[in-house]
Amino acid sequence: MAQQNTEAKLKNLLKGEKIQLWNPPFTDHDHQPGRQHMEELAQRFAPLLHLSVSEVSGALESIRVQAVNRGKGNQTYRETNVAMLELLLPRDRKDPKSKKKYLETKLDVLVQEVVDRIGEDHDLKHIKLILNGKTLCPDQCLDEQGVKNHSKVMVLKVSDTELKEQMSREEKKKKEQNESLQRTQKGFQILSERDGSEDPHTTPFLEIADQKGNPLKIPDKERKALILAMGFHEKGRSLMKRKQYDDALCHLLQADQQFRKCDSALLTSVDNYAVLQLDIVWCYRALEALSCLDDGRSRLQRAEDCFLQCYGQQRERLRMIKGNTGREEVLFLRLYLLQSLLSYLEGNDAQAQQKLSKVEDLYDRLCLDSEKMAQLMDLGFSEREARLGLRACHGDLEGAANHITSCRQEREELKQRERQKRRRRMEDISTLTEMGFSRREAARALHRTDGDVNRACEMLQDSGPSALLTNNNTDQPVSPEKVEQLLYLGFERDVSEAALRLARGDIQTATQMLLDSQNLLSPPSTSTSSTASPSSEEPTTSSASTEDEDLVSEVLDDISRHEEEYLDLTLEEESELIETMKTYLSQGNTHTA
Repeated sequence: MAQQNTEAKLKNLLKGEKIQLWNPPFTDHDHQPGRQHMEELAQRFAPLLHLSVSEVSGALESIRVQAVNRGKGNQTYRETNVAMLELLLPRDRKDPKSKKKYLETKLDVLVQEVVDRIGEDHDLKHIKLILNGKTLCPDQCLDEQGVKNHSKVMVLKVSDTELKEQMSREEKKKKEQNESLQRTQKGFQILSERDGSEDPHTTPFLEIADQKGNPLKIPDKERKALILAMGFHEKGRSLMKRKQYDDALCHLLQADQQFRKCDSALLTSVDNYAVLQLDIVWCYRALEALSCLDDGRSRLQRAEDCFLQCYGQQRERLRMIKGNTGREEVLFLRLYLLQSLLSYLEGNDAQAQQKLSKVEDLYDRLCLDSEKMAQLMDLGFSEREARLGLRACHGDLEGAANHITSCRQEREELKQRERQKRRRRMEDISTLTEMGFSRREAARALHRTDGDVNRACEMLQDSGPSALLTNNNTDQPVSPEKVEQLLYLGFERDVSEAALRLARGDIQTATQMLLDSQNLLSPPSTSTSSTASPSSEEPTTSSASTEDEDLVSEVLDDISRHEEEYLDLTLEEESELIETMKTYLSQGNTHTA
């Protein structure tokens, strides 16, 4: 990082004096350095940066070589359409000191061809390419996805190992990761398409709620995208906890794509999108990819703008909703820390130090007394509750205990309201089914009318006989004589029996139903039920249904059971990065002194 910091400062000085190192007298016609002029420049700049002449001389030569290569690349591109791409290779290669490489390629070639070349040139297996935070599709061309001459591309390993004797494990790793993405998407796709019409006791149904647990009214298309986005985000966060940053980044970028399908006003009204931006850049940091990806700063800016929009400029909205702001401060600590790191990498030590000072102030406030943590846990509170409670109450032990108890009561009240809501819904469904409507259509109508039984009934009546086609009230006995009368009229036995059950034995009503529905009434034997055993003729449907439920259970396991899990940071990783930043910045101050 120190080398990049020095080069960034020198570039600012060169730009300020309009010095072009790629032109004479700093570079001759054979692209070799003009040593005398380069040395004079190093001697002049060294005191300004409080560095040795040799350090500045080496950094200037590195900048000059980059500029010459860039100029060559521009000329080559103009003459041959062959572009020069800057590659940031994985950090754990055998030669970690030479991570940055260059690749010449035309831009109208498939990404897969470039992937194959990089893999062969650098002995890498199972890789993907990332440009500005977006994964390049292998079956599309480079230029179709925004790749340009001199673009910086991150090379991300899909598997954890690249040894030849472990090829089978690598193949399995790649397959598992792809399957993980597909299963996560399919599982949450199933949940996103459910409209709440299924039995809530047996079928999971996701609902988007605000910070108080109140359901949000969101257009169906956006609701589906939002559920997919949050699902990928949760999966990515679970992988981040296990420090599987390669896999985590793949899922987080998928979440970002889904979030972008939502209305911008929605994204700025909830903090999920901001937290995702932080998580993506945190993965960049862990993968040592910040220097390659230009969108790191823009992501952090989006995160900060979103936080301020959601929480208020002075956290006033957050204080009004939750009563305190202590728990969310960990998000700002990570935000400022990443901003400090980026400022340092850009050569802006003053801004990096300013941000780091804010980080250290927050860290001191958020670091918790271990004795107080132990006391709260002795009272029966979990470690997470103790940590969040103390931060919410700025370290006050009694206040934290009261706060945790209050939060538990609020969660229990919310659960009670949800249970009551479900009970009322089941009662309302029963009311409508007793009126002759199918259970599924009744549930759907209630969902669409926000639980208004009268409006739901009107909707079902307006929908005509179709609302009666799959009625579950088929256990009522029917008169054989009345069935015979309907058979005499030409109707089939199964639908005649179904009509009589729906009409509660009234022959005239049943006849009118049959006439209106044109024999569309479904017989009991063909109605579907979650408890019915599959017939030998339809194993695929049953198998698919079972697989869907398995997928749903699998993806739901990745969703935290605690709504504030994303705020429960131990700050161990943050502490390490703070110390690293202090070391680098103190080195600069030492030179200054």
